[in-house]
Formats: sequence, structure tokens, C-alpha cells
Amino acid sequence: MELVLKKSGLGYLYQSDDLGVVLSGNLPQDLQSLAMGRQADEEVFGSAESARLTALKRDVASRNAPASTEIDVTSRAGVLTYRIDIERIDSMGMTGILSVITDISETRRRERVLKTLLRELSHRSKNLLAIIQGIATQTARQALSLDYFLSKFRGRIQSLAYSQDLVTDSSWRGAYLFALTERQFSAYWPATENPISVRGIDAHLSPNAALHIGLALHELIVNSASHGAISAGVNSLTIDCFETLLNDQKAIELAWIEHLPPASTLQSEADDHTFARTVLERVVPIAVGGKAMYMTAPDRIEYHLTIPSREYEIITRVEE
Repeated sequence: MELVLKKSGLGYLYQSDDLGVVLSGNLPQDLQSLAMGRQADEEVFGSAESARLTALKRDVASRNAPASTEIDVTSRAGVLTYRIDIERIDSMGMTGILSVITDISETRRRERVLKTLLRELSHRSKNLLAIIQGIATQTARQALSLDYFLSKFRGRIQSLAYSQDLVTDSSWRGAYLFALTERQFSAYWPATENPISVRGIDAHLSPNAALHIGLALHELIVNSASHGAISAGVNSLTIDCFETLLNDQKAIELAWIEHLPPASTLQSEADDHTFARTVLERVVPIAVGGKAMYMTAPDRIEYHLTIPSREYEIITRVEE
């Protein structure tokens, strides 16, 4: 019987009606002193929990109705949680109170972790919905027709989905800048012998930074695919990431420099206040707590985004 109890992890404490200890077995290490007598309850559980447990046992004895409770015990291993199932025994010449004790600490720990994860998921989901709502609102303000809105909105949501896939694959830890850039380019620049890549630091971005920088890259890429280097089929883009300072604190700068082919045409001044410019100059830098500069000229487009250290990690460095 003792072997069965050890295999099951159950301990027991059998007490007389006046709560004197008669038998005990396989008690957890932190509860073994319960076998010493009634005063041991207070030493193990504290006065308040001991009084509650005693009252519950007396209630079970008087009503002959089983009951269960949970008690936390502070030990060297931390806070442990035990479930105590109590019932009255009145058979085979035995009369008393049987308490079956189960260590449920791991179960409760998993439940706490799950609740934390669910709260975090709820928080991130609300943030994602807020981003989508902002995209929809800003796209609608610039839309000249329903077809225009649907085309732009779908592209931006797909860009968000690309970034979200990388964040999800990392268990919500974020995404590497190089992988994020490659994913955003995938729909516009096919894998060839002349791939577009990021140089410098492959920073590991926070989930927040990954989503917003993904949006910035999408707007730059779409602009290039419409009337820039990508539309001309030439790889005249340089994308670099390097360490810098922001308000005297460590930061990185993402620099996009696109040299335009001679035949390309820039957006007119009337289009300067589009969603793309809003994303690049306001939404993204505000979201990551950094700063940005977006410049267009007849021969090139430049975008510089400075990202504070709280939004990234440099896990590996390229040896120079």
C-alpha cells in the first residue's frame, strides 16, 4: 500500500474525532511534522490556515460530508500548493477523519503561466487590432475609390501578416531584422542571383518594433515597386543597420538609400501627405520611441529610422 501511495504521490493523515493523529504515511517533506500532533498544524500552516483547516475537519466530522481545500506552504523550493481531501471514516471498527494530501504545485504553476500568457495574448491582440484599425482609417482617408482602398489595404494587412508570422514563430519574442526584410521583399523582388539584403547588424527586434518596422519596409518597397528601382528591375538599393546614439543612449539606425533610375518619376508634392509618408515619418518612429527622416530627390530616396535599445537586442555581431 505504501508503494502505491509513493507511486501516486499521495500522502495521508488519519486522525481521531478529537483530531489526534492515529496514522500517517507518505507525507510530503514539508508536511511530515503533521504526524506529530495537533499543534503541528499551526507550525506548518500558520495560525489562520490551521484554524480554518481544523474548523473544516470538525465540520466534516459533524456532517459526515466530504470536503476539499487548498493550502499554500512556503518552503525552500518556493510556495507549494497542496490539495487536502477530507472525509469521515466509520467502518471496520475505525472512526475518525482521513485527510488525503496531494501536491498540486506544478498544476497551479502551469495555470498561473497560462493565465499570464493569455493576458499577454489579449494585450498583444488588442495592439494588433489597433494597428489594423489605424491602417484601415488612414488608407480610407487617402482612397480615391473602393478598388484603390481594397488594393492598398490588402497589401498593408499582408505586410502585417508577414511580420506577425515571424513574431509568432519566435513564440512572441520578436524577429530578426534580416529575416523581416527578406519576408517583406518576397512578394516584390523574386529570389535571383542578385538578392536585396540588409547589411550591418542583424538586430533581434521586439514584437512591437518588428510589426511597425515591417510596415515601414512595406511602404518603401511598394513605392519602389511602383516607380523606383524595383519597378525598373535594378538592384540599386542599399539597406544598412548600424549602432548609433539616441538622446545619448544606445540605439541602432536603419538606413534605406535607393538610387532611382533616370526614367523614374517621384510622387508629386500633392501626394506627399499620403499614408506612406505618415507611416514613415510619424507612426513608426512614435511606435518604437525613436526618430525618422524621409527624403525624396530626383535621383534617390532616403529613409533613416533610429531605434532605441529597448526595442532590440544585438545577439550576434558580424566580425569586422
